[in-house]
Amino acid sequence: MWSGIIVVNKEAGYTSHDVVARMRGIFGQKKIGHTGTLDPDATGVLPVCLGTATRLCDMLTNKDKEYVAGLLLGLTTDTQDMTGRELSRSEAIVSEEELVKAVFEFQGEYRQIPPMYSALKVNGKKLYELAREGREVERKARTVWIREIEILECRPPEAVLRVVCSKGTYIRTLCADIGDRLGCGGVMKSLKRIRSGDFSLDSAFTLSRLEELRDQGRLEEALIPVDSVFLSEPALHTESEGTRLLENGNALKPSQTKEKKIYESGRWVRMYRENGSFAGIYTYDKERRRYRPVKMFL
Repeated sequence: MWSGIIVVNKEAGYTSHDVVARMRGIFGQKKIGHTGTLDPDATGVLPVCLGTATRLCDMLTNKDKEYVAGLLLGLTTDTQDMTGRELSRSEAIVSEEELVKAVFEFQGEYRQIPPMYSALKVNGKKLYELAREGREVERKARTVWIREIEILECRPPEAVLRVVCSKGTYIRTLCADIGDRLGCGGVMKSLKRIRSGDFSLDSAFTLSRLEELRDQGRLEEALIPVDSVFLSEPALHTESEGTRLLENGNALKPSQTKEKKIYESGRWVRMYRENGSFAGIYTYDKERRRYRPVKMFL
């Protein structure tokens, strides 16, 4: 079974579920999961986890994302992008100065109301399912962070924005909110994710390229090892007795590692078997005087 991370450069027209389905065919295994949805018309970085790396999915979902988005003023739709039903259209008489001012008002902490066309659940049902039934329910505003925002092109009524944001930020809604701030409405015209956590387009593969690598017997060239996600954390290596405990996900004494080192309580460490293969993330428990497992990748 393949285990590791593949950074997919998703093309327009595919849902994140579609990508996983194609990947299962390419790699010949079922144990594959993605790390956060991208709208079907959006393109760009979608990290996909295989095998034991699927235990990373929740960790990678929490990472900041970076996007390049097209904004169109003077139009509103029920999906906040170009795919939805038109709700209003107006002549957006907005100067560059006004547009720039409105955009930068959203930098920093920002209370955002999730769109109805989203996968968030209310009373056990996804919002987009309710929206397709013609129902709209109240959604609570959530705090998100716009870490960076840059205007790459500014030609009112259109603009191209680069946005670095926290987990749970809807770029569609950001575009709509900028339009509301300007009093003319707005939609997201296009979206490309150029970074998800530490993964960028530079290391991404299209599905067709992955199929070529499969046919050439070179799929391992695209596979990123699980432990690469944690390279900022220190490493420990077990000795023979420690390796036996490690294989069962047990706690380990510092003396059962080659380094014999104690790191501060709560800090993650990468734990490796005696043969150098990665096994999991541990943290030191000061009360028990042992390293205890946080997440195992056996």
